[in-house]
Amino acid sequence: MTAAIPRRKRRKLKSEINVVPYIDVMLVLLIIFMVTAPLLTLSFEVDLPSSTAKALESKQDPIVVSVRADGQMSLKLPEAKEPQAMDAGALQAQLSSLVSQDKNLRVIVAADKSVAYEKVMDAMDVIKAAKIEKVGLATDAR
Repeated sequence: MTAAIPRRKRRKLKSEINVVPYIDVMLVLLIIFMVTAPLLTLSFEVDLPSSTAKALESKQDPIVVSVRADGQMSLKLPEAKEPQAMDAGALQAQLSSLVSQDKNLRVIVAADKSVAYEKVMDAMDVIKAAKIEKVGLATDAR
């Protein structure tokens, strides 16, 4: 007589993907990126180019706001021969009165290349506060 050999039940194969290890890896990567992101340097040096673009043709001459190296601003109206030096408050008041007369007023900011970028941005802030929308930067045309 033969002894009955117990038959093993065949296990059914799982066809599922175990995602727990993938979640662990993703959490570790998330922590690494969260720690390293603030350590990245966000500044770099820029060498601003000059422009060879042609000037826009317009019926009306623009108003020129000049910025000197010491931060002094001046305003040159199209009909004036010399620019008039003024502080930021007076410049904003003058520009506000001009833009109230003409909504399409164009202003060009001119600054020497030795002027700090912050000084140019201060002039742009004054122009923005006067609610002027059409602003350009003067470049050395080569």
